[in-house]
Amino acid sequence: MRTTRTFRTALLTAAVAGLAATALPAAPAAAAPVAPKFLSAGQWPASLTPWTAGPVHKSLPEDGSVCTAGTIPAKGTRHRDFRTELDTGARQTITVAPTAAKAKALAAELRTALATCLDRLKEQEPGLEGVSRYHGRVNVEEGAHVYSIDTSCPEVGSTDIGLHSVGRDGRTVTVLEWGQLGDLDGAPLKGFRKTTGTAVAKLH
Repeated sequence: MRTTRTFRTALLTAAVAGLAATALPAAPAAAAPVAPKFLSAGQWPASLTPWTAGPVHKSLPEDGSVCTAGTIPAKGTRHRDFRTELDTGARQTITVAPTAAKAKALAAELRTALATCLDRLKEQEPGLEGVSRYHGRVNVEEGAHVYSIDTSCPEVGSTDIGLHSVGRDGRTVTVLEWGQLGDLDGAPLKGFRKTTGTAVAKLH
């Protein structure tokens, strides 16, 4: 009898233990980090024809970026291109750095790259003329900075205007590039500053 009672007690104990284990809530899975958000087509400055947004791609663009090539790391980077039916195009690049300190350093390097871009372009293309300007800070998150590069090639008779900005939110850095034929007088500088603020605020 003692053996039977012991056996039954063991079964009961095991059954209770099994029910208890079943009743315990499963440990929550670690939440995946939320990827920073990109601008939508409608958040760029208005153009004569509507903007179209391309897909988000991982890593750096294959064709590179004129002013920031060699500065942005491929790891942790994604980009998205935008276009209109006319000669206007744009790109947003987002990089998530390992730490906020590294993101701050990257943003500083990008500012230097934008500030010195025209000088480097002139070295690569003798005869190129242009004016580079810094258009100040946009007060959003850890801050953003706006630049313009107005270039012309007298031999060809073409003029191009590019608006650029770099901004940071914690470990995340974003770069905006906008360009079209023409000069700074015809560029939507005020709208681009607004787009820059929206881009940084939208990251997280």
